[in-house]
Amino acid sequence: MITQTPASGVVMDAADGARVRRAVLAVRSSAARTVDDAATTAAARDASDALPPALRRALRAFRRHSGPTGTLLVRGLPVDENLLPATPTVDGSVQRTLTGPAAMLLLVASALGDPIAFRAEKSGALVQDVVPVPGKEEFQGNAGSVTLSFHNENAFHEHRPDYVLLLCLRPDHDRVAGLRTACSREILPLLTDETRRTLFLPEFVTEAPPSFGANRDATFPHGVLSGAPDDPDMRVDLAATTPLTPAARAALAELGEVFDRTAQSARLVTGDLAVVDNRVTVHGRTAFRPRYDGRDRWLQRTFVAVNLRSSRDHRPDDGHVLDR
Repeated sequence: MITQTPASGVVMDAADGARVRRAVLAVRSSAARTVDDAATTAAARDASDALPPALRRALRAFRRHSGPTGTLLVRGLPVDENLLPATPTVDGSVQRTLTGPAAMLLLVASALGDPIAFRAEKSGALVQDVVPVPGKEEFQGNAGSVTLSFHNENAFHEHRPDYVLLLCLRPDHDRVAGLRTACSREILPLLTDETRRTLFLPEFVTEAPPSFGANRDATFPHGVLSGAPDDPDMRVDLAATTPLTPAARAALAELGEVFDRTAQSARLVTGDLAVVDNRVTVHGRTAFRPRYDGRDRWLQRTFVAVNLRSSRDHRPDDGHVLDR
């Protein structure tokens, strides 16, 4: 059965893996043909009830309160690295074919809420590849391999994801790439009173990430923190958020320093799934060296919305892709 540990989150054994495989088979044997087919998301929603009970309980508890780190790590999902094709190297790579790993992502997404995507990013695919791309090593985004700065996913967007799912299909050659996370619940007590006050003020603007293309307007001025003073939401991208006042500049600098000081790092291996609460947790990545030999680091990513209805005016035909 599944066990929960403070270090790993959720660890699955062979029996749990068999249950996941059966749920995956139920999705893949439906009438759906591709990941983005409406029938696929409907099948995943139904089949998510067949996930191992302890995993479903852990996801349900995480949805209610994501804990002090805002991150859940699921280890031991049945991904066979030997059956994988070569790691993609094309910029904007996505997963349209309904593979086993893609079905797993949709199953977990359906247990947390609803999978979503953005038309302007990765062509609106619900399952996206996170892989190093030749010539983009310095890129501050999923195609790069240098240190990726801390950010909330799509912090500029009114309907940014509630959760980010990252499934490891293949780790980097040297096993050094680490998913870094920092949660508002851990950093808040470490900030000065003045910085906390400033971070709640609308003295910051955030631009869209490069993956959304050029000519997108930055946000209206917003606070980095919002909501309950003792448990605020966070909205920041250290590579794309600009402070508008000297006080905001100082507060953002202190925030970045506390991120570095408190961050946790997880080196994902094949079958590891990281679930990040994008409302309270920023994430980034340590640097690694790709070889472009077909066996480089390969994650697949899915976004989740808890309240899909809130973005209805952005989703044509009540689908899962936001057009703007």
